[in-house]
Amino acid sequence: MLKIKEIKKLSKDQLFSELEKLKKEQFNLRFKKKGGQLTDTSSVKNNRRTIAKIKTFINFTK
Repeated sequence: MLKIKEIKKLSKDQLFSELEKLKKEQFNLRFKKKGGQLTDTSSVKNNRRTIAKIKTFINFTK
């Protein structure tokens, strides 16, 4: 999970690539959760919150 301080240090291109990576991870986590293979269910919540942080930061830095 990225902290706000870490997000502020990234460039726009890095933010978009990180966002894409997190969305792919979210997709995989959803399938693991449905299949019963996910042991740490809090990772879904943390992933979703990190995506929201990055999207918020991108919108405010336009």
